[in-house]
Amino acid sequence: MGKHRQKRHDERMTFKLQLADGNSVAQPVLTMPAKDIHKYGRGHAVVMSGPALKTGASRLAARAALAVGAGLVTLIGDRAALDEQAAHVTAIMLKEFDPVSESLDGRVKAVAIGPGAGVTPETQQHVLKMLQAHVPVVLDADAITVFSESSQLLFKHLDQNDVMTPHHGEFSRLFPDFADDEPLAAACAAARRAGCVVVLKGPNTIIAAPCGKWAINRHSSPWLATAGSGDILTGLICGLLAQGVPSFDAAAIGAWLHGDIGIRAGPGLTADAMPDYIPLVLRGCLQED
Repeated sequence: MGKHRQKRHDERMTFKLQLADGNSVAQPVLTMPAKDIHKYGRGHAVVMSGPALKTGASRLAARAALAVGAGLVTLIGDRAALDEQAAHVTAIMLKEFDPVSESLDGRVKAVAIGPGAGVTPETQQHVLKMLQAHVPVVLDADAITVFSESSQLLFKHLDQNDVMTPHHGEFSRLFPDFADDEPLAAACAAARRAGCVVVLKGPNTIIAAPCGKWAINRHSSPWLATAGSGDILTGLICGLLAQGVPSFDAAAIGAWLHGDIGIRAGPGLTADAMPDYIPLVLRGCLQED
């Protein structure tokens, strides 16, 4: 049975996916939220922190989730990791949290896990626990690789509301029999097998749903090939999910927004700077009443 879809509120900012010829993702349409909306009405996103000395990737994801419109973003993890995070964040909340023994706050609408997490038994435990939380989960990086020898264990906990965002190497470890296939066919086959939305990252990022729906984001830039860029994409998708955007749409819109950051910023772009471009990108999508 799929996870319960979070109720959507009309007062939220809304994102409409647009597809052009060849199922290419086009500029999304963004509509304004109601003037009296409150922060919880805009969605609460949670990002699992990496351990101490490996907190940067999760912090990038959290910053992107906040900038794309989630009303609250919380980094969760152990005390040592959060002590480190506290030196770098202000608007993002911090919560000491053990996913194995604790449950998420009922107001949480989406979770991201994987950036900087480490390929450890603990990461695998944390992923499985989060997938039982009845909210959409974005899996990236180590949260994918950690299941390379136990993919079926992961797949039986995933559903159509979840999203995984592998690059080719991570994809090959989880789906070795599809690794040499044409990318679109590979992504579609992987989505059917995993039972979730698969975002196969590359110059032309492919978004595939388990129902057979697919799209390609060709709106991209070579300047996105920089450390931490994928963590920004994870945060964008998580932030969109927290606002009630359906998983396929959130993945496709997130990929387009990510590409637009690279196009607007150009040479010299670093992942640290990417969240600062998100308001500009969103403004370009805004449909005024």
